Amino acid sequence: MKKLTHIDARGRARMVDVADKAETRRIARAGGRIRMLPATLRRIVSRTAGKGDVLGIARTAAIQATKRTAELIPLCHPLALTHVSIDFKIDRKAHAVDCEATVATVGRTGVEMEALTAVAVGLLTIYDMCKAVDRGMRFEHIRLLEKKGGKSGHWLAKRTSGKQPSPRRRPRKSAV
Repeated sequence: MKKLTHIDARGRARMVDVADKAETRRIARAGGRIRMLPATLRRIVSRTAGKGDVLGIARTAAIQATKRTAELIPLCHPLALTHVSIDFKIDRKAHAVDCEATVATVGRTGVEMEALTAVAVGLLTIYDMCKAVDRGMRFEHIRLLEKKGGKSGHWLAKRTSGKQPSPRRRPRKSAV
């Protein structure tokens, strides 16, 4: 089993020293979902939720969250991001909104936490804007979908039938 990198030999929290790591292009994708009443989803789609363009504001909040991740997650390194995209997909059958965040940088550490934070804050913003009509909304499957770059290479979450994917590593290519 791998050891936890944010814990020192005496069991204390520490920020990982990334000074000796190579700067590489790093990309992470994360996703999640918020389920709601059918009427709530109709208000979002028709832009009649009462507080404005729910998905537009949630997208802006998610992008802003990527830039604030190091302030929210104590041991994250502040990063200069090179790209952030937030996509929402309406699932009318499930009465849900799916959020997917893609975040990129060129640096010594990955952007997984920034992508995850973007999804969480985007979905929380939808909740905040619609809670007056639906306090029973629920969050599902906030997870890392993919990461690229760095020493560990490419990782892709295993796809499953509508359930939260189980993470798996792609086999590394042989140097031979």
